[in-house]
Amino acid sequence: MRRSEQLAKTRTAIMKTATKLFLNNGFWGTSTRDIAKEIGITQPALYHHFNDKEVLFLDVMTSHGSRVRQEVNKVMRESELKGEERLWELAKTLLRLHPKDIYEQWQSAGDLLSQSSKRKLNVIFMIDYIEPVSEFFKQPDIKMRPDVLPKEAAELFISSLSPMFNSFQKFGGRSITQEQRNRIILDIFMNGLNQR
Repeated sequence: MRRSEQLAKTRTAIMKTATKLFLNNGFWGTSTRDIAKEIGITQPALYHHFNDKEVLFLDVMTSHGSRVRQEVNKVMRESELKGEERLWELAKTLLRLHPKDIYEQWQSAGDLLSQSSKRKLNVIFMIDYIEPVSEFFKQPDIKMRPDVLPKEAAELFISSLSPMFNSFQKFGGRSITQEQRNRIILDIFMNGLNQR
C-alpha cells in the first residue's frame, strides 16, 4: 500500500473512532490517547493528522453535523409526514445520531474549548442543528405562539430531548415503553400540560 493510501486510511480510522468516542464520552471524557489506543496507533501518529484534540473535535463535529443536517432535511422532505408525526421523526433521527444528550454535550464541550473553537462549535450547532430543525416550526400547519421564533423553538426542542437520553422514573408509576415515554415528552413539548 502506498504511503498516501496508508495516511488516508489512518485519517479515516481516526475520524471514525474519534466520532464514536466524542459522541459517547463527550469532549472532556475523550483523550487523544484513548483514540490512538483504540485504533492501534501512537499519539504522535494521530498528531501527524490533527494538531490537537480541539482541531480533531471540530473536524468530527463538522462532519457529524453535516450528517445530522442531511438526515433532518430528509425528514423534512417526506411529504406524507404532518405535524407532530414529523416532529417525532425528527426526534428519532436526533436520538439515532446521538447516543448521549446533544445539548448537554454541546454546552459542556463549549465550556472547555478556546474562544475561537467555541465560536466555531456554535456555528456548527446553528447551521447543522438549529436551522434545519427550525424549518419544522415554519410549516403552516404548526401553530406557534407569535412571541417564539422558529430558531428559538428549535433550540428549545433540542434541549427538551434531554429526558429521552436518560432513564428516569415511569410516569405515574405505569410501565410504558421508551417510545411511549418519548411520545409523551414530545406531546408535552408541543401542547403543554393543559387539558385539550
